[in-house]
Amino acid sequence: MTAAGPTTTPGPEPTADELRARTRRFLAAHPPAGTDRAAFLRARFDAGLAWVHYPQGLGGLGAPRSLQAVVDAELQAAGAPDNDPRRIGIGLGMAAPTILAYGTDEQKRRFLPPLWAGEEVWCQLFSEPGAGSDLAALGTRAVRDGDTWVVDGQKVWTSSAHTARWGILIARTDPGLPKHRGITYFLCDMTDPGVDVRPLRQITGEAEFNEVFLTGVRIPDSHRLGAVGQGWEVARTTLMNERVSIGGMRQPREGGMIGSVAATWRGRPELRTHHLHDRLLTLWVEAEVARLTAERLRQQLAAGQPGPEGSGMKLTFARLNQQISALEVELLGPEGLLYEDWTMRRPELVDFTGRDAGYRYLRAKGNSIEGGTSEVLLNIVAERVLGLPSEPRDDKDLPWKDLAR
Repeated sequence: MTAAGPTTTPGPEPTADELRARTRRFLAAHPPAGTDRAAFLRARFDAGLAWVHYPQGLGGLGAPRSLQAVVDAELQAAGAPDNDPRRIGIGLGMAAPTILAYGTDEQKRRFLPPLWAGEEVWCQLFSEPGAGSDLAALGTRAVRDGDTWVVDGQKVWTSSAHTARWGILIARTDPGLPKHRGITYFLCDMTDPGVDVRPLRQITGEAEFNEVFLTGVRIPDSHRLGAVGQGWEVARTTLMNERVSIGGMRQPREGGMIGSVAATWRGRPELRTHHLHDRLLTLWVEAEVARLTAERLRQQLAAGQPGPEGSGMKLTFARLNQQISALEVELLGPEGLLYEDWTMRRPELVDFTGRDAGYRYLRAKGNSIEGGTSEVLLNIVAERVLGLPSEPRDDKDLPWKDLAR
């Protein structure tokens, strides 16, 4: 099973004016006020206005990625519903581009429409208790049984597993090969009776993460993504897109955590000191630089798949969030220690807004772990961006079954 091309032959790239006119015609045919939300989103996908840079027939028009903003502006002005992108971020930012790159035509047609419309939530089944930073050391096994694969193992730190319909899964299919070469990539049905999702309570008191136990889970070979043994290559596509979606998300000026601190600074003049003023200005400038750099990175994506630059953006995202949330707690003094909603909750998504400063401070600690630890990302930037020599690896060519664990 190898990557397949677009469903239809692409035509000439539309211009911004043509996209604007096309969107207005769509809105006239599907007025948001009188159209069911689910029907509107499905129709938007079919019209090629979901993600315009995707191929025709798969929610797009083969247009430059930058023109999505033209479509979004018209839809927003008309009060059109969106697909709740934060709730389905893993599907949009990680599963979809991987399915597009490696899926068959049948897989693309089956999974992309409900994924984009938010009808099916996705999760990522990659990390394991003994294979987090060294993901290629994973031990979850997939054994072929005719036209299906039987999967046994454990995954951990799985966001949204408790709400997900599907999971992107990598498992070891040949333990006799070196660790990077014996892995295969699957699309896992989270409703299979062998899938057991258990909450992991975090320092915030919430349980947005999960551990997932896989016992005799049967996956049809038609839900394999890419060739047998090609899983590491496919997974790298997912990981590169994940880091861009985390660190390179589109933000307005003073979006994200810096906006909360700036609002407190303006509204609470009694809290200000010269020392905190200097720190706030420095972080404000760094946040704005990061925002503009992320915008440039998104423009570069129009030329192809994301590269290692996304790792640098994700590094910056984690560092800034932790420094800004620490400043906010210090600015508020004793108030910064308040955390009123310390309860065992199972949120569908992470929400930094409308919460106490203490929550943001605690939750930001996870930013340097999720989506790739900062230590691993530093190595990626060093080797693939700066061209520095890679660290010595004495296990690269050893069969996985012979590795010390």
